[in-house]
Amino acid sequence: MEKFDSLYQRAAERKGGAAILNLLLGDNQQDHLVAKLGDDRILSAFSKKIFQSGFVWRVVENKWPNFEEMFFNFDLAKVLMMPEEMQERKAADARIIRNFNKVKTIQANAHMMFDEIHSDNSQHDSFAKFIAAWPSNDMIGLWDYLKKKGQRLGGNTGPYALRAIGKDTFLLTRDIEAYFRANKIIDGGLQSKKSLVAIQNAFNQWQSESDLSLSQLSRLVAYATGNNNVQVEFD
Repeated sequence: MEKFDSLYQRAAERKGGAAILNLLLGDNQQDHLVAKLGDDRILSAFSKKIFQSGFVWRVVENKWPNFEEMFFNFDLAKVLMMPEEMQERKAADARIIRNFNKVKTIQANAHMMFDEIHSDNSQHDSFAKFIAAWPSNDMIGLWDYLKKKGQRLGGNTGPYALRAIGKDTFLLTRDIEAYFRANKIIDGGLQSKKSLVAIQNAFNQWQSESDLSLSQLSRLVAYATGNNNVQVEFD
């Protein structure tokens, strides 16, 4: 597997030097900040990414204040008390995206969060702390948890939602997939267990060779791959 130094050097050459690359990589995402979030913000982020999936993100963003108002600012206790008739009425309201199947995921994912917090073996008093404590060397395990326990949080939706709340994670963008295929690290389905384990192991290796977060490493792979080799200049 390619060493971190080689990957970094190629990305720097493509982007106009190490100084510019470091700016593009951004700051480290810090999991301890995730732990300070309210679970309402976690549910809001999950729900927003679900509605953005397959839809124009800007439209969802513009309507999101209406979602916040109509779904009690995503307060878990209030969301869990909504009867189905109320959900149906809200799903038909033009102030939000009218998609009943997606509206139902709000309560379903609130149940996932509530059940985790109140399970007999729970070690955390909030779902935010549960996510924050998940080890970075097993992000695919957290992805799998959200996919199996939640609704419509599989594929890239869960990882993008985690990134949105500040959880340090890599993403499986087209450039990143292209890198792993070109280097013959994966050869099957991107979301297969074999491929995900191979990708996680690669990121774990690069993290052991550097001081970069998973989010930064994810960007680094993308910058070192594909057609996005236009150099960037900053004043």
